[in-house]
Amino acid sequence: MYWKYVVRRIVSVIFTYIVIVFIYSALFNTVMETTIRSQIDEMVKQEMLVKTHVMSPEELKKFQRERLEFQYKKYHLDEPSLSRIFWRSISTLKFDFGNSTIIKSANGDRKVLTIVGEKIPRTVLLFTLATFIDILLGVILGVKKAQKPGKFLDQSTSIITMIVYGMPTWWVAMIFIMLFVYKLAIFPSGGLHSIPPPEGFKYFLDLLYHLALPVLTLIVIGFWGRAYLTRNIVLSTLQEDYIMSARARGLPERKVLYGHTLRSAAPPIATMSILSLLFSVGGGLIFEGIFSWPGMGNLYWVAIQQNDIPVLMGNLAITTIFYLSGLVLLDLIYGLLDPRIKVGGKA
Repeated sequence: MYWKYVVRRIVSVIFTYIVIVFIYSALFNTVMETTIRSQIDEMVKQEMLVKTHVMSPEELKKFQRERLEFQYKKYHLDEPSLSRIFWRSISTLKFDFGNSTIIKSANGDRKVLTIVGEKIPRTVLLFTLATFIDILLGVILGVKKAQKPGKFLDQSTSIITMIVYGMPTWWVAMIFIMLFVYKLAIFPSGGLHSIPPPEGFKYFLDLLYHLALPVLTLIVIGFWGRAYLTRNIVLSTLQEDYIMSARARGLPERKVLYGHTLRSAAPPIATMSILSLLFSVGGGLIFEGIFSWPGMGNLYWVAIQQNDIPVLMGNLAITTIFYLSGLVLLDLIYGLLDPRIKVGGKA
């Protein structure tokens, strides 16, 4: 039954996520513990400053020792290594990433969940919007190429695809900045909005203005290759016997193409599209850096530069959830898109 397969896939991905989080915790455990110990020491010192005028030196030492013991026990730092990794994994699974060491949110908050949550919408806005447009244009162009293989449209766009596909994204981004920012002065060089940001509806227009060039760059780089892959998938499906049979029965070409061919070709196209959308959530480390876009990719880079392991851990954990959830969604959609796929069914 299909619903049994759904349950199995969900349980499987939950187990996979737990294993991945345990691996993350084991890899970053030493550095994370060093960070937590430093934060505890700083916090206890602040508490001692408040007590300086009301306690004797001996009482302060006792207070320091008791507070350190309490905090170490609270974070399981007094337990064996394997136990500490286990509790670190549990905290991560509960989205309790703690506080950052250096990085702060826009309002000065040092909670990792707040910092990462602030970056996700910005990355989704840029990369997911660009990927969605990229998919739409790529599929439309790919279908048109498959309708008349070897003709002018197919040959000319295939040549462009081979040229563009070999270009690094960061290089194209810098060329576009040089052309559209410094030569033509059409777009800003980067950032989320102007400084100081405008208010009201102008703020939204200013955001779109800063968004335009990076989105244009991603679309120009991406949709040619997607169109070429779509063309090959659709062209292969058009050679199937049931498609030729449908044409022989006199069905309109539009119905053959969109009613039969695209439905059968949908699973690989959906795979390509959904995986692209998933990877778009993680952002682009170099790309966001070039356009000074304050998203997930930029956060990765800043966290690595400043050795802010709690932020890096939270970023990885949340990004992994998006990837695994998308893979499960992809498996579930497969059975709905193509009636030839019988998932979990009996022969």
